[in-house]
Amino acid sequence: MITGELKNKINSLWEIFWTGGITNPLDVVEQMTYLMFIHDLDATDNQRAKESAMLGLPHKSIFAGEVQVGERTIAGEQLKWSVFHDFPAAQMYIVMQEWVFPFIKTLHADKDSAYAKYMGDAIFKIPTPLMLDKVVTAMDGIYEDVEQLHSTDARGDIYEYLLSKIATAGVNGQFRTPRHIIRMIVDMMEPQATDVICDPACGTSGFLVAAGEYLKENRREEIFFNRENKDHYMNHMFYGFDMDRTMLRIGAMNMMTHGIDNPYIEYRDSLSDQNTDREKYSLILANPPFKGSLDADIVSADLLKMCKTKKTELLFIALFLRMLRVGGRCACIVPDGVLFGSSTAHKAIRKELVEGNRLEAVISMPSGVFKPYAGVSTAVLVFTKTGHGGTDKVWFYDMKADGFSLDDKRSAVEANDIPDIIERFHHLEGEQERKKTEQSFFVTKEEIAANGYDLSINKYKEVEYVPVEYPSTQELMADLHEIEMEITTGLAELEGML
Repeated sequence: MITGELKNKINSLWEIFWTGGITNPLDVVEQMTYLMFIHDLDATDNQRAKESAMLGLPHKSIFAGEVQVGERTIAGEQLKWSVFHDFPAAQMYIVMQEWVFPFIKTLHADKDSAYAKYMGDAIFKIPTPLMLDKVVTAMDGIYEDVEQLHSTDARGDIYEYLLSKIATAGVNGQFRTPRHIIRMIVDMMEPQATDVICDPACGTSGFLVAAGEYLKENRREEIFFNRENKDHYMNHMFYGFDMDRTMLRIGAMNMMTHGIDNPYIEYRDSLSDQNTDREKYSLILANPPFKGSLDADIVSADLLKMCKTKKTELLFIALFLRMLRVGGRCACIVPDGVLFGSSTAHKAIRKELVEGNRLEAVISMPSGVFKPYAGVSTAVLVFTKTGHGGTDKVWFYDMKADGFSLDDKRSAVEANDIPDIIERFHHLEGEQERKKTEQSFFVTKEEIAANGYDLSINKYKEVEYVPVEYPSTQELMADLHEIEMEITTGLAELEGML
């Protein structure tokens, strides 16, 4: 976690952008992303040079010798952050705008890569030399603090903190998923080294980054000491789609910042005929947009066959089933309405999950989880695509706390069910005998079917009423008289003292 002092420095940097006229939070994050990337290019190049020298291996710096930028050839050294950050403001601005920025836009050799696609139309928006000088100085201060933290994930934490400032929700209800909820879902699903992972509504690629971090922490040897698995991890494992190019650019940079060289991040309307993916992915992690209604004419016809509706949250579940391989798993966040909605489409998609595939878990989350963006109540659905049923019983969990207060401030608190959810989910054999009065329990498929495939936990949770015995009226009156006498005696004593 980043320190309070570091947060203050990031907030000050944000204020420099704000007072300089860049007020759209997405633009601020985008410009900071470019500058972080330029700084990290220099730092990474120096690190690789040191490692190569220690191992006695050759190393060719990307800044070595003459570098072609557009039609000009310039000394590569001048493009290094450690060199140009000492230039006078006006000179630094010219170097950044005319040399460094065009250089990073054409840096990636693979023209079809996510990086090349979304950097190709990137725009340098810092308006004045003075503002650039302030920003570069502030970023140097932030990186000095990062060095003192000695944390391998400090850069990722800074990026997550920046993304948390994108507090605006789109018209279709898309908003940032809290990092700890993403991590809970990833820890539950335990990605494997051979998985092909997709988020069809990826935004800033939070789920894909978390999956990548989980694999680094838990499958390091399996991936990085195996050439085939490492190539799969870097180039063929991660897929993300979205309809906002700014989000895609930030998402691609987010993946690269977290060490994934070539993710497949693409502009695509996942629900339309544009998306032809079928039975391609082994793991889908997603928080699709809620509340949105679409024009039925643009929705893929085979999705409407399964679920005739305009509601995006239902169509996305149908989409996940189509995109998964047989045996593929999905964990997605849905609004509570999906669990108990009474329309034909709501019932049809729930029946498909229970009867046509294997629904494993429904985790009901409290309504404050997405504050301050939205107060909507949500749940996590976990299911496996079988195409031929397989649901025997479904595990329900009633999450009451996620480690943060459930108001707009979202301050850290001690109460946190997340570790318990992960532990219980991985040891479901211990849940068999739990009663429906407890926080988690199983419900049979037959009972769910008998209730119209309602997946709301309140439909099955039993409340245990404990009888409370109160004293009789006579006893209460006797107590009151006794108290009254004590008061009278006390007043008489007080009066005698006056």
